[in-house]
Amino acid sequence: MTGPLQRLVSALSRLPGIGQKTATRLAFHLLRAPEELAEELSGAIHDVRAQIRLCTTCCDLTDQDPCAICTDARRDASLLCVVSQPQDVMALDRIGMFRGRYHVLHGVLNPLEGVGPADLKVAALLRRMEGQEVREVVLATSPSVEGDATALYLHKLLVPLGVRVTRIASGLPTGGEIEYADGITLGRALSARREM
Repeated sequence: MTGPLQRLVSALSRLPGIGQKTATRLAFHLLRAPEELAEELSGAIHDVRAQIRLCTTCCDLTDQDPCAICTDARRDASLLCVVSQPQDVMALDRIGMFRGRYHVLHGVLNPLEGVGPADLKVAALLRRMEGQEVREVVLATSPSVEGDATALYLHKLLVPLGVRVTRIASGLPTGGEIEYADGITLGRALSARREM
């Protein structure tokens, strides 16, 4: 395989989760697909690169500023959920249980990879706290070493501002088997237990 087809396979295989075999399958699918599909895909990639930017309020990805969540009057502006990535907003909003607003950090603290507070949208979060009547901040970073360190760092910054700071619970997933859970997960499930 040479030329444009190899270039397409090579480009597709650089996407996360796409190996050489999947990239080859996708390339041949696009080659056999109607011309409209290739044009639609090309246009969608161009549009997302040209039109998507950060919301100046919450730092989420958007095509309008401020974003639809920040301008939604039905959402509780006094409740703010801090997440690591834009994908986290999508995941949390999809379940429909959180009716507050969000703030996206665009990463977590990771000294081993040189990611410090200045590399995240922490300053934007603190500026946001000054101008709004936020009563609770939910720290919804992943329950990893880096996610926990980020949550702890934010907790230390936010508590002096007089706001309630909470952390999402972690533990066993629904349908999970105790015998297959690791020690950290089991420990968190026990410590986050509640009355029935």
